Amino acid sequence: RERRGGGEARAPAAVEEDPADPRAHRPSPARSRRRAGSLPRESILPPRSTERRRSPVMPHRAPALAVALLGACLALAPAAAEDVPPTAALPAIFNGRDLEGWKAPAEPYWTAVDGVLVGRNDAEKKGSMLYTARDYGDVIFEAEVRWTGEIASGFMLRRPEVQVQIGVSRSLKRDMTCSFYVGGYPEEAQAKRAAELLRPGEWNRIRVRVRGRTFTVWLNGEEVSRYTAPEPSAPGPIGLQIHGGLEMKVEFRDVRALAAD
Repeated sequence: RERRGGGEARAPAAVEEDPADPRAHRPSPARSRRRAGSLPRESILPPRSTERRRSPVMPHRAPALAVALLGACLALAPAAAEDVPPTAALPAIFNGRDLEGWKAPAEPYWTAVDGVLVGRNDAEKKGSMLYTARDYGDVIFEAEVRWTGEIASGFMLRRPEVQVQIGVSRSLKRDMTCSFYVGGYPEEAQAKRAAELLRPGEWNRIRVRVRGRTFTVWLNGEEVSRYTAPEPSAPGPIGLQIHGGLEMKVEFRDVRALAAD
């Protein structure tokens, strides 16, 4: 650069450092910061990802999610586990001594013997029905049943009557225990597994639940048949049957019923 007064400007001469001068070894402030370990920002921070960050699941939401899933599982549980009260929760409707609470026919088809309700056909094989004195709508009915040989018996519920067969069907000539009879035996309402669970000559526990138009039967603790009526039915007495036309004896004990109302 030219000076105003003329002549060429000279750069300041380099000054040689004296090794004996302690100031010659003193680092500059900028150099001291670099030596202290400060690195450039680019070398410390990781490169930014171009992917979209996912929102983590908040820990406090986990219990609520678990409760919701449990509720959904319970809602989808099978009907057999819905509400099946134990036998002890069902009131007894046979006292074991007499036919109090039942509408007994004049003929001696039905007797109470040592805590057992016995139904036996007469010599003319007319058959008979024994009904409860009260009507039942939605109900859980249960009894232990025992028989030997060929019988045709059953439980009657509601009006018009829906029958749960016990023993050999007079029309089909085969055992249809725990199947539903409504003027016929609907295929979908037959107890196909009853033969596996039945204990011939021993006490067998049969439970019937009536809820709305749906009738469900358990044999010795296992659900074996279900029937849905096409139309609603009215409350009616619970009936026990002795079918006419054959010599037979059937026994009932621990007879219970729990009305929904």
